[in-house]
Amino acid sequence: MAPGWVALLHQGWGGRKPASSDGRHEPSDSRPGRRYYDVSPWYGLGLGERRYGNFLHNKNRDSYVLSSKLGKLLKASPHNNAKSNFPFSPSPNNVVFDYTADGVRRSIEDSLQRMGVSRLDIAFVHDISPDNKLLPTPWQEQFAIALKGAFPALSRMREEGIIKGWGIGVNTPEPILRVMQECDPDVCLLASQYSLIDHANALNNVFPVARQRNVKFVIGSSLNAGFISGSPRYNYGKTSWNIPRQYIEKRERLRAVAAQFGADLRTAALQFSAAPDVAAVLIVGAHTEAQVLANVSSMQATIPPEFWAELKRQNLIEQNAPTPTVA
Repeated sequence: MAPGWVALLHQGWGGRKPASSDGRHEPSDSRPGRRYYDVSPWYGLGLGERRYGNFLHNKNRDSYVLSSKLGKLLKASPHNNAKSNFPFSPSPNNVVFDYTADGVRRSIEDSLQRMGVSRLDIAFVHDISPDNKLLPTPWQEQFAIALKGAFPALSRMREEGIIKGWGIGVNTPEPILRVMQECDPDVCLLASQYSLIDHANALNNVFPVARQRNVKFVIGSSLNAGFISGSPRYNYGKTSWNIPRQYIEKRERLRAVAAQFGADLRTAALQFSAAPDVAAVLIVGAHTEAQVLANVSSMQATIPPEFWAELKRQNLIEQNAPTPTVA
């Protein structure tokens, strides 16, 4: 599958206002299938959007929810450095970071052209975060540009009906806390921050602010880039293969509890990340049809309540962490 994500629609997110009295949002088309797609100019430097657009451009635009990322403009050049970031992509593009108002409007226009669709539903300002080593200046300086440019421009676009909502998509908590406190986002992409392995900071520091500000989350990396289900890497980046010993040990303990209760650990990890009230959607990577089907099945499976109780008894998850309830 091309770079990009097919989401597991959990509670769903359909715009700034609740779609029903219980505050949940449903996709505009309730037929079976995955109905939320998350892409980015960054994924394959244009390749992800082109491939998803090839699939989506002739579908009923009201039948799915689509998000993409902003802040990284693609500039074609015969002397590009695309291979240094995506060695298997045929992209001719360099990346130019632009978090200004004009930059995000240009980014949306470019994405729509690459995908051949008429609109985005959600716009995420991408990787304006301390872990992004490619930024031309420190992230705080880029964030200050976005405070004056990208963020108010996106709020205006929301009011104009050009997009349904906006937020940021980052791997670290500080930018999400700042944007919730200083602006009016609707939904943020919380990547690499809420999983069975690592969730305390998001649970105790980020989620309370989100509830106060009425912000929901798209949860990314529920499996820590496949680590929980057996991948020999943890999250992303050039050092992802250098896995801290405490994470490996925790995974072994989680596996032991799962075996004790006859539970599938990958299924438990997905359901755990979907359990908080602020979690609207999971995005889970898959590159085969079998993996997509497995992910969908996991969201319909039942995990014994005793499994979650044992995780808390062994302090493998936070005592106040929400856990799935049996229907």
